[in-house]
Amino acid sequence: MGRLTAGVTSLRPRSNERLGFPAEARLLIVNVDDVGLYAGANRAAVEAIEAGIASSCSLMVPAPGAPAAMHLLRERPQIPFGIHLTLICDFPSHPWAPVAPKERVPSLLDRAGRLYSPDDKGLLVEEARVAEVELELRAQIDTVLGAGLAPTHLDWHCLADGGRADLFDLSLTLAAEYGLAARVWLEPGLRTVRERGVPVVDHRFLDSFALDLDGKAARYAELLRGLPAGLSEWAVHPAISDEESRALDPGWRVRQSDYDFLTSPQAREIVLQEGIVIIDYRGIQQLWGSAHG
Repeated sequence: MGRLTAGVTSLRPRSNERLGFPAEARLLIVNVDDVGLYAGANRAAVEAIEAGIASSCSLMVPAPGAPAAMHLLRERPQIPFGIHLTLICDFPSHPWAPVAPKERVPSLLDRAGRLYSPDDKGLLVEEARVAEVELELRAQIDTVLGAGLAPTHLDWHCLADGGRADLFDLSLTLAAEYGLAARVWLEPGLRTVRERGVPVVDHRFLDSFALDLDGKAARYAELLRGLPAGLSEWAVHPAISDEESRALDPGWRVRQSDYDFLTSPQAREIVLQEGIVIIDYRGIQQLWGSAHG
């Protein structure tokens, strides 16, 4: 649930061409972040993919709804998903534990021995030891693999490209080792990855939390109609509003508004009318694997 966006200067060949599409093709990944957050987020992710315009999702392994989310994904092997690398707990009043033993990752915990909150993520970026981050991230990935699931990519929760150069490099190393793609959306990471010849976004990355609630559906429609040629990605955060989400999540209105648009007939109609190709990370994962083969 990051809040940042960044401009991207398109380079040739664009990622649509690297993926085998014509130069004029307009490709869009609509990835549902924060799966595992709670039941309403899990249900919304499935519906946004199966009945809406979302194409994939990302699982937060330390979050309380992760076991239920993994069950849903096992039942639906057709849904592509990534691992939302999570070092931040969204709800300080309901703290999450790291997946790795706490005593082995002390630099990832605040003074109360809990994962850092979004408000304190700057402290995490300052304090985190890369060896402990690696231990935790491997624990998250191995938990997913141990559940018999096959993720397509890695992306970061709340920390754009890991928030630090060495953590970004670590995520690329883990992606290569586990045969996964990685979401990259800031410079200089984009430049680094493009030099390897693998697909990354060609244009501005969209985080749905950066959009105003007022007129949000109209803004989404405008963005779809104005989507440029090349590869774009939206990180969306749908959830179905219920008693749990309203009591727990200050961002529930953002999540409900995402759900409403992603599953709307309007969204599907615009995608069809505009000839937008909705893709996921599976084809990208293959090219990342070839680059490291």
